[in-house]
Amino acid sequence: MSIHDEISFWKMQGSGNDFIIIDNRKAIFPVTERVKLIAALCRRSTGVGADGLILIEDDPYADFLWRFYNADGSEAEMCGNGGRCAARFAFLKRITGSEMVFTTLAGSIRAQVDGALVKLEMTRPAGRQHLEIDCGGALEKIDFINTGVPHAVVMVERDLDLVDVAERGAAIRYHQSFAPAGTNVNFIKIEDDYTLSIRTYERGVEGETLACGTGAVAGALIACEHSLVESPTKVITRSGESLTIYYKKEGETFTEVFLEGGALIVYRGVIDRDFLEDMNCITD
Repeated sequence: MSIHDEISFWKMQGSGNDFIIIDNRKAIFPVTERVKLIAALCRRSTGVGADGLILIEDDPYADFLWRFYNADGSEAEMCGNGGRCAARFAFLKRITGSEMVFTTLAGSIRAQVDGALVKLEMTRPAGRQHLEIDCGGALEKIDFINTGVPHAVVMVERDLDLVDVAERGAAIRYHQSFAPAGTNVNFIKIEDDYTLSIRTYERGVEGETLACGTGAVAGALIACEHSLVESPTKVITRSGESLTIYYKKEGETFTEVFLEGGALIVYRGVIDRDFLEDMNCITD
């Protein structure tokens, strides 16, 4: 692939989850060394810095197709906060109207944009399990659910700030019970009948993030399953910002699951040819 100009991008964030978003409908983003390039761009010390990178592409069956990459360059099925940022990006770029459907590896997603507020329909949750696993001699009681990507949820009764998210999160994320793909890990504390707080260890980032949309959904649904919260559930993220989760519980099934929150533009910029050449992404 030949690149002759800089690549324009937007930096956006939703509840502290930040993303590099690129309009790739004309296939401007390099294929050569793509994983290496994305990891370099998401690196905070020497790149743009982000929890993930999103490419917006054409889709004959939907308003657009997205490709979502974690900060390590691995491609993931879904990201709730990223999806909300992508929806607002597509609306502001006039790729689609305020109501849209876009394609992900987890299926078709509906979204509605109202100013900086975006409401996103989530894929139907699946794969719920209740597990007890041994993590280096420590027994962890875990609820597992897939809300587009896999999530483990751990209830915390006392101070959420005292949880060692890095150590406990990594131990659960890489546990053989979730091999080979691994899982995201959420630690939640119930605040009242409609509110919980959450901290999340994200695979692909391999550390704690300020927010995780699919994790917030997982936390709310698991808490509801234990009869601890009701819809709509306010989820207070590590950034201090809140997400709202809407859902219906019908027996053992959750339906009409929506994630709502702000999606903000941080800045707009270009990836310079100098950076692309250093990544060996230019072939001309």
